[in-house]
Amino acid sequence: MNFRNVVFKLALVAIIGLTVKVNAQNKPELRWTKDGNAYYQIMDGELVTVALPQNDRKTIIGRDLLYSGGNNIRGIKDFELSEDGTKALIYTNSKKVWRYETRGDYFVADLKTNTLTQVGKDKPASSLMFAKFSPDGSKVAYVSKHNLYVDDLQAKTSKALTTDGTDRMINGTFDWVYEEEFDCRDGFRWSPDGQSIAYWQIDATKIKNFLMIDNTDSIYPYVIPVEYPKVGENPSACKIGVVSIATAQTKWLNIPGDQVQHYIPRMDWIPNSNEVILQQLNREQNVSKLFVANAASGTAENIYTETDKAWIDAGAQTWEWINAGKEFIWMSEKDGWRHAYRISKDGKKQTLITKGDFDVIEKSLVDEKNSLMYFMASPTNATQKYLYKVKLSGGAKAEMVTPSILPGTHTYEISPNAVFARHTYTTASVPPITEWMKLTTLNPLTMEGSITNQLGRIKPPKNKVEFFKITTEDGVEMDGWMKKPDNFDQTKKYPVVFYVYGEPAAQTVTDTYGMGVNWLYAGDMPKDGYIYISLENRGAPAPKGREWRKSIYKNIGVLNIRDQAMAAKKIIQWPFVDKNRVAVWGWSGGGSSTLNLMFQYPEIYKTGIAIAAVANQLTYDNIYQERYMGSPLLTKEAYIKGSPISYAKNLKGNLLYIHGTGDDNVHYQNAEMLINELIKNRKVFQLMSYPNRTHSINEGQGTSEHLALTYTEFLKRNCPPGGK
Repeated sequence: MNFRNVVFKLALVAIIGLTVKVNAQNKPELRWTKDGNAYYQIMDGELVTVALPQNDRKTIIGRDLLYSGGNNIRGIKDFELSEDGTKALIYTNSKKVWRYETRGDYFVADLKTNTLTQVGKDKPASSLMFAKFSPDGSKVAYVSKHNLYVDDLQAKTSKALTTDGTDRMINGTFDWVYEEEFDCRDGFRWSPDGQSIAYWQIDATKIKNFLMIDNTDSIYPYVIPVEYPKVGENPSACKIGVVSIATAQTKWLNIPGDQVQHYIPRMDWIPNSNEVILQQLNREQNVSKLFVANAASGTAENIYTETDKAWIDAGAQTWEWINAGKEFIWMSEKDGWRHAYRISKDGKKQTLITKGDFDVIEKSLVDEKNSLMYFMASPTNATQKYLYKVKLSGGAKAEMVTPSILPGTHTYEISPNAVFARHTYTTASVPPITEWMKLTTLNPLTMEGSITNQLGRIKPPKNKVEFFKITTEDGVEMDGWMKKPDNFDQTKKYPVVFYVYGEPAAQTVTDTYGMGVNWLYAGDMPKDGYIYISLENRGAPAPKGREWRKSIYKNIGVLNIRDQAMAAKKIIQWPFVDKNRVAVWGWSGGGSSTLNLMFQYPEIYKTGIAIAAVANQLTYDNIYQERYMGSPLLTKEAYIKGSPISYAKNLKGNLLYIHGTGDDNVHYQNAEMLINELIKNRKVFQLMSYPNRTHSINEGQGTSEHLALTYTEFLKRNCPPGGK
């Protein structure tokens, strides 16, 4: 996912105490055994399986093997079992690469001989990335320092498969912007026969450096260069190679088109074949082509093309092969809704699986044995999520699996055999509760652990979050939530604080636990007497159809801002809202929205706190901004029209601007451009800069607490709490 709202999501995880495993592509998952009758769990430093339905535990890798013999292992970060289950690949000693801990050390545990062997032990410590077994389990491939390697476990040899890797010539993984905006990290795939590996090569040698300055870690400051393609700058060149394990020779796939002016966000092998399938997006990201390439010859055929007047959402598109590799399932919005299609390998036959005026939020499981697909959707309430199933043959009406007596947000992690599932339920008033269930009967495995039983033990809050809908004068109906003050008195008028994000990367209005909590407020907002509200404008990725999501195309900073303001305009007419005490705040894209709301609608918003905002859209990265705003090479008008600095001269209220000088995502230059514009127009405001802090502004002792105190003091001083 894009990082511009991740701070908000991470804060919610901290609030509700969620514990989820996150894989290299940033998706929570439960690790099932191959037969689907048990799942893996890391417990007390050991790897165990838990068999259902009796919860019988079996140790797969014990502490005696992992931590004896002087092995440098600091816990199990992740693991992979070989196809035959006789070996386990242990990931440990992890280090952060940009956002996530994707480099570290790997060890192979031989479960037959009870021995442990380090992979790539001649490489620098904690430098290996995305190690994985060959299909037969005899070898392990990995990336180190942007080169691909393979270790032969039997011969105990190591071979370099690429040797041209440098800081900017990247094999088997990705540059900053691919990782940030396409969620691409693991950049190589073993062939089904184990004789070769297909991998991405990213040539970032021509990407300009953005220079950040560290003024505090030494007497003389020094420069930190970050490869960063700004709006209008060419992307990195990208191509796919297939390298032979035996010869270490690479055959480059002959994909039509300019390697610089196209992106390749998805690639994999077609099962049981010598063919690679990949997705190519044009620079504008409004034309998506699927190619099938022969790995031996390199020839490629375009089997499927999709276009959109706005953009193609590549993040929602992954293929899943069915019918012995003759067809795959693909997500598309081409009929106005996000639906699942089954497409033949040659692309000539396409069958709509999910039919209707609703969005498939995500695909949960393909149960080919019973010709079913399970998926998440919420046709009547965009703030919630439920499990459905539908026949793979298409044409049938989808059937809701989740019991209708539990309105809210549901997630299901379904076993590969579609027999068991871990079902999690939450609402704005109910913290996440989980039951293990038999999917075939929808019954919990134990009544005492059922969601119904757990709900009976949860004490509902006295002051609940209220969900509402509001229709603006433009006829736009928006979802919102509101947390009123404790001991609310409808005869009094209270200050209102709006939380805003507003861009296409994330929703803020969902029926999940944590809504209504201002995690940055140092104190108790309801107790102090604030109304807290968030609204979902057009352009947010809510399941309301393509037009809702993509109406923001070339309109970030305009359409979303008007939606927010027109809804707020109605809200401040409510009899219990004090229209003279109206505040708004947001982080990253929400910081940009906060600035635009303060500048474009100063008659509504009296106080604003903007954190790590994009003040000038021409400073942000090309993949994100060009996707949603079109190419600036044709015209910069939309960029200028949507940028807060274009309206800074209109500031009337109280503004606090916060930014980390070490932000490698939304650069501190945004703060300085905004400061200059405010100074030029003689606008008084407050500024809080955090030296060398990144986009999350959480590094360094006391930083998070200081940020919360700064935020809260400014809010209380300029938008005093309490009813009047």
